[in-house]
This record gives sequence, C-alpha cells and structure tokens, in this order.
Amino acid sequence: MARIAGVDIPKNKRSEIALTYIYGIGRSASRKILEKAGISFDKKVSEWKDEEAIAVRNIISTDFTVEGPLKSEVQLNIKRLMDIGCYRGLRHRKGLPVRGQSTKNNTRTRKGKRKTVANKKKVTK
Repeated sequence: MARIAGVDIPKNKRSEIALTYIYGIGRSASRKILEKAGISFDKKVSEWKDEEAIAVRNIISTDFTVEGPLKSEVQLNIKRLMDIGCYRGLRHRKGLPVRGQSTKNNTRTRKGKRKTVANKKKVTK
C-alpha cells in the first residue's frame, strides 16, 4: 500500500479511484492531481514509480487541505453556525436536516431511531 497524507491507499485500484480514499479528495480533485503529476488515470497504484508517488504527495500537501486539518475546519464552521444562532446552526443543534429536506417522512438518518409518543389515557368515571 502507498501511504499518502497519512492514509494507506489501495495498490490494486486505478489511480483516479485510489486517491479518493483520502478525506477531502474526490474524483475531480484526484483527476487534477494526476494531471499535474503526469500520471495516467488508468494506471494502478502498484505500477507507480517512486518519483510519481513523491510528486502526488507533494501536490496534495501544497495545494489541498485534507484529512485532520480539513475535518477540524469543517467542525469549526459548524460550531460557528451554532454559536451565531443562524437557521443552519439551529438545525445542526437539533440534529435535523440542514439543507431543506422534508422531515415529515424521510429523515431517519438525522433524527435517529423512532421514539414512540404515547396517547393520553381517557379518564373513566
């Protein structure tokens, strides 16, 4: 396995896909990195030369925010939204969908397991 940005990327995958194992790098970013490094998208990671791996490592470290620093940046952005009390911050605080999705039926991922609310018992005389 090649180790880039503190992540072991799989050797048996195509370069374009393997780089997406790094948090903060998607398909388009991996294509840009590989173009800059002069590596074919279809070339497997196991076929990379040492110079190519070093080039990819250098490009990622200089041009991209990935892994730990990116995760902490995202958390700080969410915390800022919650602190200023904007709508998105309140949604984060309540654990509800933030991007305008309907909550009547489909939000189990954000809301968690269903909580049954019991009916009030009728008083018998």
